Amino acid sequence: MLAVDILIQGLIQGSIYALIALGLTLVYGLLRILHVAHASLFTLGGYLGVLVTNATGSLFLALLLAMLVVGFVGMASYRIIYRPLLSRPPLIALIASIGVFIASEEVFRLIFGPFSMSYLATPLQNQIDILPGIMLSEARVMVVVLAFVLLLGVNWLSRRTRLGIAARASVVDPGMAMSSGVNVETIRYAIFFIGSAFAAAAGVMVSVLNNLVEPTMGAVPSYKALAIIVLGGLGSVRGALIASLLLGVIETFGTIYLDDILDRDSIAFAFLILVLMIRPKGIFTKG
Repeated sequence: MLAVDILIQGLIQGSIYALIALGLTLVYGLLRILHVAHASLFTLGGYLGVLVTNATGSLFLALLLAMLVVGFVGMASYRIIYRPLLSRPPLIALIASIGVFIASEEVFRLIFGPFSMSYLATPLQNQIDILPGIMLSEARVMVVVLAFVLLLGVNWLSRRTRLGIAARASVVDPGMAMSSGVNVETIRYAIFFIGSAFAAAAGVMVSVLNNLVEPTMGAVPSYKALAIIVLGGLGSVRGALIASLLLGVIETFGTIYLDDILDRDSIAFAFLILVLMIRPKGIFTKG
């Protein structure tokens, strides 16, 4: 049962990576921009989760409010940072995004203080018997359920609604989409809202799992998410999701069996570097 337990823990970690990486993948697929500042939205979601839960006692309200607020912040980031730079080379937008991410860490320190913040009473800590001999906290179960529901919702949105069809058309050929009456600007705002809301959900759940939120909490997950979207094939939503789960499982197994040699993050990056040396365009990219 040890292998099954490790696999479950890996899928939980991979679900968190998937929520973070999805926003990056959607933005890259639409604008061909690496949205590094996405990590600051993940951190903001974590702070809002702690603050709202401590104030109201409701994690559900905190999750909804964090997704809504961070979604609008994501839309504002597109309007202020990226829209003026769309006519410039992608490297310019990347540099701007990195600058915003670094600056956001200092803003979080100024607003919330340099030290970590925790829940007054950590929610979802009761244990659930998943399988004989395997118990998980409610928080870990919720991570998987939340990721599944949100990702299923995006899949439905992309395939069953006019917005989703228009978004896919905008990714394939923006010029043709505009000539067909698609408001590409509306699509871009919607993509930034959805991706940012997902990052906020991930931030809230990580803050619950760790009972901790701090200004730099988005750094390592963001680096992994950037590597994940390359690993999965730039712009491929399915590839990013599979790569996220794969990384979570590899990282968890490595933590158990290679802990004396490498720490958790080192194992993840070693795996990513090894794969990208063999497949620079990603595992799920043809050619």
